[in-house]
Amino acid sequence: MKWLVLLGLVAFSECIVKIPLRRVKTMRNAISGKNTLNNILKEHAYRLPQISFRGSNLTHPLRNIRDLFYVGNITIGTPPQEFQVIFDTGSSDLWVASIFCNSSSCAAHVRFRHHQSSTFRPTNKTFRITYGSGRMKGVVVHDTVRIGDLVSTDQPFGLCLKDSGFKGIPFDGILGLSYPNKTFSGAFPIFDKLKNEGAISEPVFAFYLSKDKQEGSVVMFGGVDHRYYKGELNWVPLIQVGDWFVHMDRTTMKRKVIACSDGCKALVDTGTSDIVGPSTLVNNIWKLIRARPLGPQYFVSCSAVNTLPSIIFTINGINYRLPARAYIHKDSRGRCYTAFKEHRFSSPIETWLLGDVFLRRYFSVFDRGNDRIGLARAV
Repeated sequence: MKWLVLLGLVAFSECIVKIPLRRVKTMRNAISGKNTLNNILKEHAYRLPQISFRGSNLTHPLRNIRDLFYVGNITIGTPPQEFQVIFDTGSSDLWVASIFCNSSSCAAHVRFRHHQSSTFRPTNKTFRITYGSGRMKGVVVHDTVRIGDLVSTDQPFGLCLKDSGFKGIPFDGILGLSYPNKTFSGAFPIFDKLKNEGAISEPVFAFYLSKDKQEGSVVMFGGVDHRYYKGELNWVPLIQVGDWFVHMDRTTMKRKVIACSDGCKALVDTGTSDIVGPSTLVNNIWKLIRARPLGPQYFVSCSAVNTLPSIIFTINGINYRLPARAYIHKDSRGRCYTAFKEHRFSSPIETWLLGDVFLRRYFSVFDRGNDRIGLARAV
């Protein structure tokens, strides 16, 4: 199922915990000049704490599913019921399926049994959410939600009562990590609630996504473990407070600009599998690497992967190189296909989604305290 490629589209319309995964009035308008902007960021930035491994910090079993999905365990209710969810920077809502959802897709996943939880509290609020081809509606409820040792009591979240487009998807729900203004259910996001209650030492979270192996991926809350990246973090200010969009300078291949020629915006999106861009520009990339369509995918000769050029995304003056082995996948039949996909939404500004293909290569820190994203080469 490839709807996850566009999962991030929903975003368009003292405890430090490491959670392993299972496979702004704008500053740019207020301050002119990149050097001045970077100096302001450095001057006012707090020092990010490094994650320690003392006390109650937890490491959960984790799973990378075919380099397409990264899901982690949370629990809801009292006694706790366990769910596998995607930690998604492209949306803000937490939801899982209700026991009353009887669609074939809901039946294949763990469903929340509210009647078995002593801390469950209903409301009369309803919601509708669209993720690419996936659609759902349900009700907003409250209960205790746990992410490792982080506990949010009376946390509002969505219970899905009816859905479509989620059949065959190997996770039970989504935990959104974008800003509160991006919620469709109206429920206050769990990260903001934990932040406001002082449950985390600093308002940051970070991702390390493994490749080709089920083990190793983590999302960290409250601090950064420097062992997961090389060199220094490069900080990028958000285009505006309210979502994880950054300004991208250009995209090049063999020193030629192939996209984002006049600058564009990019959503750093853990809920999107691939790199997604405007149809005409993605088609141009397919042509440049001589990819041929077969069904919904564009394939290249596996023997040619080592000779294909790297694609470079320049963000805030820093080049982020993506070699062919990073943007070419291999399917179950041993065929090689590209990780570039077209989006079909309209936007007055050229827009890209930098999903897991990009984030496997680059460790990412999402800093709510300074409204910025840090990127560094992943180990």
